[in-house]
Amino acid sequence: MSPTPPARRLRLGLPRRVFAQVLLMQIAIAAGVAVLATGLFLAPLSAQLDDEAMRRALAIAQTTAAQPQIAVDLQRTVPSRTGPVQAEAERIRKASHAEYVVVMNMRKIRWSHRSPAEIGKPVSTSPDRALAGQEVMEIDTGTLGRSARGKVPLRDADGRIVGAVSVGIKYDSVRARLIDAIPGLLAYAGGAMAVGALAAYLISRRVQRQTRDLAFSDIAALLAEREAMLHGIREGVVALDRGGRVRLLNDEAQRLLGVGAEAVGRPLDDALGPGRTTDVLAGRVTGKDLLTVRGQRVLVANRMPTEDGGAVATLRDRTELEQLGRELDSTHGLIDALRAQDHEHANRMHTLLGLLELEMYDDAVEFVGEVVGDHRVTAEQVTEKVHDPLLAALLVGKATVATERGVALWISDRTLLPDRLVDPRGLVTVVGNLVDNALDAVAGTPHARVEVELRTEGRTAVLRVRDTGPGIPEDRRELVFTDGWSTKQPPAHGKRGIGLSLVRRLAERQGGSAEVTDADGGGAQFTVVLPEALTDPSLAPADPAGDTGSARGTRNAGNTYGKS
Repeated sequence: MSPTPPARRLRLGLPRRVFAQVLLMQIAIAAGVAVLATGLFLAPLSAQLDDEAMRRALAIAQTTAAQPQIAVDLQRTVPSRTGPVQAEAERIRKASHAEYVVVMNMRKIRWSHRSPAEIGKPVSTSPDRALAGQEVMEIDTGTLGRSARGKVPLRDADGRIVGAVSVGIKYDSVRARLIDAIPGLLAYAGGAMAVGALAAYLISRRVQRQTRDLAFSDIAALLAEREAMLHGIREGVVALDRGGRVRLLNDEAQRLLGVGAEAVGRPLDDALGPGRTTDVLAGRVTGKDLLTVRGQRVLVANRMPTEDGGAVATLRDRTELEQLGRELDSTHGLIDALRAQDHEHANRMHTLLGLLELEMYDDAVEFVGEVVGDHRVTAEQVTEKVHDPLLAALLVGKATVATERGVALWISDRTLLPDRLVDPRGLVTVVGNLVDNALDAVAGTPHARVEVELRTEGRTAVLRVRDTGPGIPEDRRELVFTDGWSTKQPPAHGKRGIGLSLVRRLAERQGGSAEVTDADGGGAQFTVVLPEALTDPSLAPADPAGDTGSARGTRNAGNTYGKS
């Protein structure tokens, strides 16, 4: 038989839910304030009632002492129950509802009293201050019990003090007034407490809705998990309030956007500056998986509004993926060119085999010379004008791709670029993007042609790429440099609209510019100016062979490509 389960112990303490705790604390605060306010009101009320009673007793005593006949009767008669002083004092006592009105001489003997048996006897409390000419207010205990008293000196017609008048107000009446006031005060305090409890309930209900009826421990756990998640994920997270101010930036967002924690609390436009990235995060550009460029990074942004009018945006770094995608596009182009060359090479080999079988040896030699010469001439034309091996190899490869696509790629006669580039890879990126765009623009058009011009002005490199395509309307010439904008179909890796943006950013980062205009004879002309793109000739190491070495190396590479 299973043992009897232990009885569940009653747990005392605060409730776990935020709603219940807030309600309980607010009711406790309202009750405490009501009790404190009532106590603070009663304390001065008691003192005020005492003061009013003493002043009333003093006023009655002053009024009594102001009657000259009482002073005359005090001097001419003896203490008596039926004397004129007793009669007048009793009349005043009844009219003013005082506890007693006592008239005494200088020897402190009573001439009047509420209890006739006390007439002729000394007073029970000291009247020395009143007999000395002072007016006294006090609460004291005498033969009739505790009372609020007023004592004044009694003067004759000449102003000499002949006695004193003491008037008492029963203290029980003062206490009764205080007690009578308490129910009203408690009623007001109870009403205030009820209103406070209702307000506390309404506020607590709002807190319950906003906190989803969670416990404080649950909220603390959620905050801890949120901090760990936000700063641990490899996506940038930017939270904005309804005013467009940055409310949160996790570590990855700070790295991707190139800002620090000081951006929190600032408007988004001030924290990031103007640009497409700011427009995307602020919601001025809408859509999913929006591309933007921040510095040297290609970012994909998504924005989701929140219930409070703000928004949360996520950022993913696509720089490496974009580079791989562009390399994949280039690889596909080269593969297509090599495939076409393979077919062309097979045709040429079949032609050569036929000439040999027909024993037309001279014609065969001439045919081979023409085929090899075409490639060699193209490579030599490039390397004679472009001495940088990377750029020369790029242009030779682009020329081959252009030929296979039915496009004539020309190197301008004005082209002359020495082998002194500071950042050859950056210029390769610029040239490659512009040539690819030009080839795409003229592909399929009659008499398609792309012309590349590379020249220097001191240490400044100037690049122009012209095409015979449809050109770019004037109202779109700035738009083409915007992140994510493109008129082409997306490639296999997903997005377009990055190449020209990267070209302009690369140029501007070096203090240069990138712009597009109309080309002579139609089409578009892209011009990129790169200041300080070449090293100082005086600082270049001496080369006995001059530039021929590098050119020879490039030619060898070109010859190799031509023989492939």
